Amino acid sequence: MHLSESCDEDAPRLITHVETSRAGNGDVTPIIHQALKEKDLVPAEHLTDTNYAEAKQFVQSQQEYGIDLIAPTRADHKWQAKEQQGFDASSFQIDWEAHKATCPAGRESVSWTPAVDGYDNQVIKIKFSMKDCKPCPMKAHCTKAPRRTISVRVKEHHQALQAVRARQKDAAFWKKYRARSGIEGTISQGVRAFGMRRSRYRGIEKTHLQHLSIATAINLARVLAWLEEQPLAKTRTSKFAALAA
Repeated sequence: MHLSESCDEDAPRLITHVETSRAGNGDVTPIIHQALKEKDLVPAEHLTDTNYAEAKQFVQSQQEYGIDLIAPTRADHKWQAKEQQGFDASSFQIDWEAHKATCPAGRESVSWTPAVDGYDNQVIKIKFSMKDCKPCPMKAHCTKAPRRTISVRVKEHHQALQAVRARQKDAAFWKKYRARSGIEGTISQGVRAFGMRRSRYRGIEKTHLQHLSIATAINLARVLAWLEEQPLAKTRTSKFAALAA
C-alpha cells in the first residue's frame, strides 16, 4: 500500500492517492505521479523515501510532471567511495559527446558500452586499458583488478544523481525532508486504528478497494479533527530515547 499525503502547514493532512502493488514492486513513482496528474493534484515537491527515487525518476518527475522529487539517494557503497583517498566514479571526467572518460591520472578510457543493469537502469560500462592501469602509481586507490572499470548512468540520469547527492549534503535539504516523517504517522494510524496491516480479501483488486476505504476513513477522521481544531499529536518518544535525551 503506497500512500501519498498532503503536508501543507495551513491545511489538514489528507491522503491524496492510494496505490496498491504486489510485494517487491517498488517502481511505482511514475504510476503515482500520473494518477495525481489525472486528479489535478500534482505537487510542486514530492518527498519520498529512497526506494521511490532512482536517478531516472528524478529526471522523469521533473520533465513530465514538473515535480521536484525530494529524497535521499543511495550512496556509492563501493570501497573506492568509502576510502578517503579512493577514486570513486565521481572522480572521473566524462566526455559524453566523445564517449570517453578520463581517470584522475589523466588516462582516457578504451571502451564505452551501453547496457542495462539488474535494476533495469540504462548504464554505460567504461573500461580503461591494462597498459595504463598496471604501472599507474595511483592504482592502489583506484582498483584491485588488473584494470579499472566504472559503470555510470546515462547522461541525464548521471547528472541528476550527482546533483541530488550534492543537494543532500546541505542542512536545508534535511530540514525540508523532515516533513516526510508525517507519512509514518499515517501508516501507524492506518495500522492501529483501521486494520491496514492485513487484507480481508483475496486478489489485488479487492485489496485495493480495502485500501481506498481505509484512506477515506482516515481522511474523514482528519477533517473532523481539523474542524474541531484538534492539534496534531506529538511524535511518540520511546522510553529509551527519552532516557538518552
